Amino acid sequence: MFDLDSLNGLFGDAVTVADGRVTVTRPDAIAGPPMDQLVRAAVFADGVEREYARWLIWEIGQAVGVQPASIHELYVARGRGEIGGFTVPAINLRVVTYDAARSIFRTANAIDAGSFIIEIARSEIAYTGQRPHEYVAVVLAAALREGFRGPVFIQGDHFQVNHKKYAVDPTTEVDAVKSLVREAVGAGFYNIDVDTSTLVDLAKKSHAEQQRLNYEVGVDILKEVRTAEPRGVTISVGGEIGEVGTQNSTVEELRAFMDGFLATLPADVAGLSKISVQSGTSHGGVVLEDGSIADVKLDLATLELLSRVARDEYGLAGAVQHGASTLPEDAFHNFPKRETAEIHLATNFQNMLFDRIPDALRAEIYAWIRENAKDERKPTDTDEQFFYKSRKKALGPFKRQLWEMPADVMQTVAKLYDEKFRFLFDQLAIRNTREIVARYVKPPVLHRPMPADATPVHAAAPDDADLSD
Repeated sequence: MFDLDSLNGLFGDAVTVADGRVTVTRPDAIAGPPMDQLVRAAVFADGVEREYARWLIWEIGQAVGVQPASIHELYVARGRGEIGGFTVPAINLRVVTYDAARSIFRTANAIDAGSFIIEIARSEIAYTGQRPHEYVAVVLAAALREGFRGPVFIQGDHFQVNHKKYAVDPTTEVDAVKSLVREAVGAGFYNIDVDTSTLVDLAKKSHAEQQRLNYEVGVDILKEVRTAEPRGVTISVGGEIGEVGTQNSTVEELRAFMDGFLATLPADVAGLSKISVQSGTSHGGVVLEDGSIADVKLDLATLELLSRVARDEYGLAGAVQHGASTLPEDAFHNFPKRETAEIHLATNFQNMLFDRIPDALRAEIYAWIRENAKDERKPTDTDEQFFYKSRKKALGPFKRQLWEMPADVMQTVAKLYDEKFRFLFDQLAIRNTREIVARYVKPPVLHRPMPADATPVHAAAPDDADLSD
């Protein structure tokens, strides 16, 4: 049960609210169990209590220096050749997001890492039941709970145009992506991957014609991002030239996309900071009949070449590799060696949790999948293949049950996450990158007005609606 005064009193006199502003007098007090209660309200409370909890998390973060930020300036510096030798992990948190994010920030604190991204895709937002304002609140609360300080990079991954819907009604589909952009940026997503690679038409004769819709619609959506961004923030925007899981990208495709994109982009509008390519992976991996994942033939030479062309010819940070979480462990050290700018990691963290869900809950989830995801089952799918590919669709309907799993289960999962993130961060060479991030990334303080009708007995009403300090 949540109410405004109990939320406002969670941290005692360490956190005070007056005149619509939050003051933190003892920062250590926010790195404790009361934050667990506050974030739970931000996710599961109703109405004004939920909005107040989210607002309070945001304002506590602004007060102590835990702020959503854009990685744009860091990536531009990499494009200029000023920094390199590491690969930024972009981690999709679909399930038990608070606990998983806490593990990320614990690991970052332990090795002084700053160059990492926490993200969620357009499709994941829908099926996990995590709208942008909730997602930002949970990630910031996790950072505060672990005593992390510094910029927090939250990214909209695959803000993708659905090619089937686009073929039927292009305006409505593009407008849906633009609407999500506005919602996400308003919540604190200051990094957006615009994915119009679904519109590439390989039946066209020239690379330029194949990529035309990709870059034209991409520029259109990028302009929406720039219109939505808050004062003092240049959002990092990524483009994509090859849909993940299809044929590998080429230098000719990269140049055709970038040349067309730059020719279409208005001169006074900031462009892209990175480019996603296809070099042999697929989202979630290829599932074999027994439920195991097939070996991936990753084309590292292509990835390295595309990264170099992106930097040397277009000033981007380099290439981005999607679908990397199910790669073998001996693959990850190659990414910084090849100067890959960023890799995306998602499915394996979901798998690690599902392997440890209590049997009764797993049976309930799989029964739900049999009924509610049966249309996704191919005639040739084994049970193992079907459940592996479809179980993500249960994450939203079972979000509360997954949050409330037994403590011993979550302690085991947390330990495994800590080990995995430490391994990945070391392999990707982001140890001691906090100083590099601080050198280039200077997020502005961005206050938000207290939600309407959210004035606790012990807090004064907001004096203004300043969104940019």
